[in-house]
Amino acid sequence: MSEPVLIERRTVEGAPDPQGPVQWIVINREERRNALNEEVVRTIDRGIREAVEGGQVRAIVITGAGDKAFCAGADLAKNAKGFAFAVDYSRPKHYIVDLFKRLQECTLPVIARVNGHAMAGGFGLLCACDMAIGADDIRIGTTESKIGMTPMMILPYMLRVLPPRKLQEMCITGEQFTAQDALDWGVLSYAVPRAQLDEKLQWLLARTVDKSPTAIRLGKQAFNATRDMGLREALEYAQAMVPVMSSTQDAKEGMAAFQEKRPPNFTGN
Repeated sequence: MSEPVLIERRTVEGAPDPQGPVQWIVINREERRNALNEEVVRTIDRGIREAVEGGQVRAIVITGAGDKAFCAGADLAKNAKGFAFAVDYSRPKHYIVDLFKRLQECTLPVIARVNGHAMAGGFGLLCACDMAIGADDIRIGTTESKIGMTPMMILPYMLRVLPPRKLQEMCITGEQFTAQDALDWGVLSYAVPRAQLDEKLQWLLARTVDKSPTAIRLGKQAFNATRDMGLREALEYAQAMVPVMSSTQDAKEGMAAFQEKRPPNFTGN
């Protein structure tokens, strides 16, 4: 029986050497349209944690197997293990909430390779990534209203990405939308013909992995923090973070490399 999630490290085509690898996390349930259950979610969570803790990985790619579905959301089959809508009241945290918190705290750039349709929880997973490249024939949606539910646990991320009225329409009607819609709303960073999906992904990865890991780490922290602040609080936070950033080894190396007109050698310190 194949593993429900494949985790492997790959090099980036076209990136200058030496660069750290990229952690690929592939939902490997093509026969179930890469649907989520507890085992899948916890393995994705573990893959993200291992990439961050290892100290060598420069980026994470999340995708699905095959070419039909990025992720269809929760596995609704009667025999599904770890039914996503079940809650154990003796445990305060749901495994899907744990994954979204892991993504929120992840210090590495996370890119969704949207190889197929992204529905319900799969659409929430897409929204939780930092960047996303999709094939231009995919469809997106939150279809929970069709089964008497609403996309409760993915709503916080969707609210941060989608225009409110379009999100409300999506949640109420349960209808699907196109890749062009996703591009127009900022859900996808890029939408390309399917044959060009991996070429465009490698292009984006090459532009990512040669940058300062420290700048990305502190930048993601600042992005997530200031997004939830008022303007005055955000300005105070930004003012305090500037000397923190400038004191890092990567900042000093970046400035020296700029002045000496040479490529920087970032170490992530």
